[in-house]
Amino acid sequence: MTEEDAPGDDFLAHVCQGWEAEALRAQEAGIRTVRLRIGVVLHPAGGVLHRMLPVFRMGAGAKVGHGHQYVSWVHREDLFGLMRFALEHPTLSGPVNATSPEPVTNATFAHTLGAVLDRPAALTVPGLVLKARFGEMARVALEGQRVMPQRALEAGFQFRYPALAGALRDLLSP
Repeated sequence: MTEEDAPGDDFLAHVCQGWEAEALRAQEAGIRTVRLRIGVVLHPAGGVLHRMLPVFRMGAGAKVGHGHQYVSWVHREDLFGLMRFALEHPTLSGPVNATSPEPVTNATFAHTLGAVLDRPAALTVPGLVLKARFGEMARVALEGQRVMPQRALEAGFQFRYPALAGALRDLLSP
């Protein structure tokens, strides 16, 4: 998916559409507006990676569901870099996907995190377990999206951490 694709039709998509509708009010008032569409931000101090680390460090790392769904992630430093880039480039406006140019499947994400931690990641969390625990929000993890940062790349933004293994090694090195 790029910035040109139609929005989804789930809870998270509806939340994002509401946020963007508010941002459009500034754009309609003549203010240059960049609407960053932020993927899964990776950093060990918070977010999904923070929650996954204890499980993976115990050797109980797992893919979610069938594992073929995409995870559109971004290293926290690349997100900050893209925010600064957007501020400094007055020709950039509208929607901009803030995700790595190399999204991976959930199975690849689990395998790569396990490899970086030197731990196995051979288990599977059944989709039914997630649905029972998180309801509609489980769709985010079970369906995923392969999001590409087309507009950022076209504008000349260069990611420091485009590949997952390098990003995780940077984030998790002592």
